[in-house]
Amino acid sequence: MTPTKIFDYETVVPDEALSGREHYLIGFEARHQRVRDQLNLLLHADRLGVWSKKHHGTVLPICDRVADQYPFIVFHGDVGTGKTAAAECIANRLLTDAGTEDSMLFRLSNRVRGSGLVGEMGTLLGEAFEKVVKSVGKHRRAVLIIDEGDSIAASRAQDHSHHEDKVAVNTLIQGIDDMRRLGGRVAVILCTNRLSALDPALLRRAALVEGFGRPTDEERGALLQMDLDGLTLSHEELAELIAITGPDGDRPGWTFSDFRTRFYPLAVAKAFPDEALTFALLRAAALESGPSRVMEDR
Repeated sequence: MTPTKIFDYETVVPDEALSGREHYLIGFEARHQRVRDQLNLLLHADRLGVWSKKHHGTVLPICDRVADQYPFIVFHGDVGTGKTAAAECIANRLLTDAGTEDSMLFRLSNRVRGSGLVGEMGTLLGEAFEKVVKSVGKHRRAVLIIDEGDSIAASRAQDHSHHEDKVAVNTLIQGIDDMRRLGGRVAVILCTNRLSALDPALLRRAALVEGFGRPTDEERGALLQMDLDGLTLSHEELAELIAITGPDGDRPGWTFSDFRTRFYPLAVAKAFPDEALTFALLRAAALESGPSRVMEDR
């Protein structure tokens, strides 16, 4: 039997690919600044005493309260809104800026759900946390990213919740609880399409809950300008593409992934290999593509 791969990847930071990718994430800088301070605090809870003595001459009681928070953040929003990509790039930059050698970034694989054997999912989750903790040793730092978190962290109170699912949630909660003893040198970012599906006990532990929405007119315009650079579209043509890809009545606006996984390939396929990529082809592809359906948060 082939052993289950617990992580999609595990990489030492800085990771050049992730550092480069952040430049292609619309709104990344604003998002990074919004969550940076909180995540930075989680990753450096062990330095609160030094900070307090330097600026206040003593360790303030508030330091113990802050250091005791759970090193856990939730990113939530519709499919294709950039949650996981943002989590990876933000974690990569923060760990890089921390200046700690050999810090690690892990992304948990959905394969930890296992093959259905009794106790398998809880066991694999436990192994994942053990490996993350082992990787930091006594001085390094790490971030664990859990994608599609509702698949392993759904509420234990749901009618269809199975014993295996409940064990997995218990293991996840225990793993996050155990991270606190590391003084903030490990943080967990869970990404989910369905915030309301998460177990309440897990959600209560989140030091930060950050929402991701479908891109605004301004964000879709910035995305199109960046990705279609070199095609010299007029202001009116760009405005028409922004309008086509925006919300209209009951129809939602496009997600970031709608552009890059469906619209662009379809447009290029219309031109390749005999024609130039024109506005007419882009417009036709946009009208054919349409937005992905909204993932119901129930």
